[in-house]
This record gives sequence, structure tokens and C-alpha cells, in this order.
Amino acid sequence: QVRLVESGGGLVQAGGSLRLSCAASGRYYAMGWFRQAPGKEREFVAAMGGSGSRTSYADPVKGRFTISRDNAKNMMYLQMNSLKPEDTAVYYCAAGGILSRSSYDYWGQGTQVTVSS
Repeated sequence: QVRLVESGGGLVQAGGSLRLSCAASGRYYAMGWFRQAPGKEREFVAAMGGSGSRTSYADPVKGRFTISRDNAKNMMYLQMNSLKPEDTAVYYCAAGGILSRSSYDYWGQGTQVTVSS
């Protein structure tokens, strides 16, 4: 059974940093992060394919967030710097066989990130 478990969310002041982690039960070519704010649709944040040679970021997080993977540990990370109140959302880990900004086979339960102003 595929399992993705996020951790690392929390409450942080604007301008601060958080590092999210995603523990996967297996190895997948593509892994990504998405987020959903209250009253809004889920949106793409970042994704990485393979060993990290291919990455993709949503425009609002470029230059502030960095996605990384440790394939030996089946882990994925999202380093979030210069956080803004508009980054507040539930962040989800996703995994699958194709690098995508929308469609993944497996999803985690999410971790809450709250950025106070």
C-alpha cells in the first residue's frame, strides 16, 4: 500500500522559514508539493523528477521555496523561506510516474502551514 506522510508544518511569522518533509513508502519518479488554502482550490507548488535533474516551481514560490529529494531514504523536502501570509495552506505531498503540475497517482494527508503577519 502506497503511503505518503507529510511533516514539518506549523505556525511561523512572516519572513520566517519552515522545512516540510514527505516520507514515502516507495520510490517514485516524480514527486511534488501542492497546497490548498481555505476556500480555494488546490494549487501546484513544486515538483521534482528522478534524481533531481528536473524541477518545476509555481511562480508565486520561485526564489523562496526549494524542493529536494533523498532517494536513498524515499524522502522529499520543501524548504520554504521568506514566508508570506498568503502561503498559509494545507500542504500536500504527491507522487507518481510522470512529472506534472496537476496529476499524481498518490497523495498524502497534508500538513498545515500558517504564516502570521
